[in-house]
Amino acid sequence: MNKPLRRVAIFCGLLILALLVRDNWLQYVRADELNSSDFNRRVLIERYAHERGNIIVDGKPITGSTKTSSSDFAYKRTYVNGPMWAPVTGYASQAFDATQIEKLEDGILTGNDDQLFFDRTLAMFTGEKKQGGDVVLTLSGAAQKAAYEGLGKKKGAVAAIDPKTGKILALASTPSYDPSSFAGNSDKDGEAWSKLEEDKDQPKLNRALRETYPPGSTFKVVTAAAALEHGVVTGIDDKTDSPLPYIMPGTTRPLENEGNIPCKNATLRVALQYSCNTVFGKLGVDVGADKMLETAKKFGFNSEQFVPVRANASIFPEKINESQTALSSIGQFDTRTTPLQMAMVAAAIANDGKLMKPYMVDQLRAPNLDQLSQTDPEELSRPLTQEHAQMLQQMMETVVKEGTGTNAQIDGVTVGGKTGTAQHGENNSKNPYAWFISYAKTDAGSPVAVAVVVEDSDASRDDISGGGLAAPIAKDVMKAVIDSKK
Repeated sequence: MNKPLRRVAIFCGLLILALLVRDNWLQYVRADELNSSDFNRRVLIERYAHERGNIIVDGKPITGSTKTSSSDFAYKRTYVNGPMWAPVTGYASQAFDATQIEKLEDGILTGNDDQLFFDRTLAMFTGEKKQGGDVVLTLSGAAQKAAYEGLGKKKGAVAAIDPKTGKILALASTPSYDPSSFAGNSDKDGEAWSKLEEDKDQPKLNRALRETYPPGSTFKVVTAAAALEHGVVTGIDDKTDSPLPYIMPGTTRPLENEGNIPCKNATLRVALQYSCNTVFGKLGVDVGADKMLETAKKFGFNSEQFVPVRANASIFPEKINESQTALSSIGQFDTRTTPLQMAMVAAAIANDGKLMKPYMVDQLRAPNLDQLSQTDPEELSRPLTQEHAQMLQQMMETVVKEGTGTNAQIDGVTVGGKTGTAQHGENNSKNPYAWFISYAKTDAGSPVAVAVVVEDSDASRDDISGGGLAAPIAKDVMKAVIDSKK
């Protein structure tokens, strides 16, 4: 072969080699990336070519699919009581992707998950239509309805947990939205999406998991736990060394109580009953910032939670001085928490000091209803001993029997709780947040712990309180869970 022909042959060989390398790079190395690309319309067409599997609560689907004729997507998602369940399901939209359970369990719901490979292969030979699997949730329909209807037109959130297992029983957030309104890809769907995006009340925000609030006096149960765990207080009916007024260390500023209440040297039980800022502020200082932080972390603070939807980390501030520690210990300064986190606090106390990891996916099922996976309860931590947890139960039960939480009483049921009214805005200029955390206890144990926050309401400022606004909602949720077990 002469020299020019040899050069041409070598050049052509290099071109073929480059083509083979490029082809293998696209088909194998970048296959997953290209399959999941937003620009790969064939993937989207295939995703909506068949009915999506369902999300199940109480044995019934809270989602569905409907045939479409206006686009190359054959089916779109529908929702039963969409606004009530949106904080749980998220949304699946042809135009705007998916969120929360719809996103995290998309493989099961579309039928594309590796666990459903056998089902897909069998369908190819039998000619059956491809189907998605189901996601079975831990939630209680009755509890979710009580939470959603209890919040009504108020802005706020509710989280309820089974203390024994960590199962999430209710997760409500208001104002909410209907995921069905933008499930397709028409102009109407785009208009509905734009309206939600522009809404100043942020209806798509999951306040139960993603919004952090100052917890106010509900955090005092964490401070009481820290004081008991670290030996600052030994008995809940022993008088504390709590002067009145209490001047915060390093300042000339007294820590104020709400009204003329019996807080001077009050016992831990009385201090929680009347919600004494002076007692719990000083207890936080006596425990110390580092040990307060240690206890808060054991309850779940300063860590994100995955249920499996991600919940923002609640915060107990680090590197703070003594006066800041006093304020943080009564749920102010930079202490912030999600409703889920405060439900975890109440659940740990109700469960004799054992905090179970919260979760809301109970099972994953194949289209033929075979179980693919089951979530087992998992212990997350032990924030306090059984002895100290039972002391706190006595204190919280006193709050409901004869303290600020009487609106949460349920006939024939033992209820423990703690109210909170957290400052909001610069110099407390805006309406405060109303909080209530609680648990219910029957002869069979404690089936539910609840946290409620009302962020805004039509009530006048003087009428806003955890006991007045949030406690009745918690009561209805607890009663719904108890009644559903009868």
